Amino acid sequence: MDTGIHNTSEIGRLKRVMLHRPGLELENLMPEYLDRLLFDDIPYLKEAQREHDAFADCLRQQGVDVVYLEDLVAESLTDEGVRKALIRQFLDESGVEDRRTWDALENYFADLNDHDLVLTMMAGVRKSQLRRQSGRLSDHLSAIEGDYPFAVDPMPNLYFTRDPFATIGTGVSLHKMHTVTRNRETLFGKFIFEHHPTYKKAPRWYDRSLNSSLEGGDILILSPEVLAVGISERTQEDSIDQLAETVLTKSQTFKKVLAFNIPKSRSFMHLDTVFTMVDRDKFTVHPNILSQITVFVMELDENRKIRITQEDGRLEDILKHHLHLDQVTLIPCGEGSEIDAAREQWSDGSNTLAIAPGEVVVYSRNYVTNRSLEEAGIRIHVIPSAELSRGRGGPRCMSMPLWRDDPEI
Repeated sequence: MDTGIHNTSEIGRLKRVMLHRPGLELENLMPEYLDRLLFDDIPYLKEAQREHDAFADCLRQQGVDVVYLEDLVAESLTDEGVRKALIRQFLDESGVEDRRTWDALENYFADLNDHDLVLTMMAGVRKSQLRRQSGRLSDHLSAIEGDYPFAVDPMPNLYFTRDPFATIGTGVSLHKMHTVTRNRETLFGKFIFEHHPTYKKAPRWYDRSLNSSLEGGDILILSPEVLAVGISERTQEDSIDQLAETVLTKSQTFKKVLAFNIPKSRSFMHLDTVFTMVDRDKFTVHPNILSQITVFVMELDENRKIRITQEDGRLEDILKHHLHLDQVTLIPCGEGSEIDAAREQWSDGSNTLAIAPGEVVVYSRNYVTNRSLEEAGIRIHVIPSAELSRGRGGPRCMSMPLWRDDPEI
């Protein structure tokens, strides 16, 4: 069955990818509310868009079909009932409890076409926008949450399309995010995979209705048989158990899930911020995980029940064993320098996007790590990154592969 999705490797030739061009949600960031929205800084929107356009153009020049999240969501609103369901669920998950505010927002959304509706949901809605739309609600809206300026919060993390869902094999895991702020993002994936003509047949390996958190930055597809998942600040053990059971019992190729236990901190937010695959036997890593790491190996036993074994050892040895490689090259972020690694890790030096075996997209600012990649024989495509990097995510974070060719084994 054609599900519109095919992703069995981190390094297979990338054919189609989903991005989100940063929008007005970044201009709704305010210093007072950065923590609430999980941002450390406020990117300059016009420059962030220029940098993101350069990223998209870089991918297109390598033959990648670039599609945008907002377009896929708009194309999923196949009738008025689906559109109304999205609006109702969006308002509910945005925490809109006051009836008059709910009605004002419904009326505001009703005047927008499908594409603008999605972009407006992403950007958030200022109370001032509703006042212009309905002057009689002006005093009422001012009283809601005191001086808080938004009727609906913006969603500034959306340009990191890697996290709300992940494509695995021919299916998808639709995530429950670690924070309420980001969990609304997965609603867009829900409507894509329930209603979009191309993607609605994709099997679901995990669902946003489940109880524990799982985020896409913690999921790496090391081979058609081996899936890696990070036990991280954002992804819980119970989620990995559920994902592993579904993938191992229902997918066509995966035989093993490796759960990597990584530090629980913002600088080590996801597995892909400390470890990415750049070729069949080459990986970028943060120096802090080079000496020793704990991995839980999850496989099916003879009764098709999950069997878990713990392995403690060097990352290099673990990868060689499970990927059946004679040797593995680990390329440390910042060339292993304590200072350079810390600086470039903060701007996602280890977060590369492979578009083919041995060919990756990287941020320009991580020049020390980029030099190491080239010295290891990796072809790099360098994109500007001064503003995009303020969101604490790199090229892999900003991309969701929908179709990759199978890698050559």
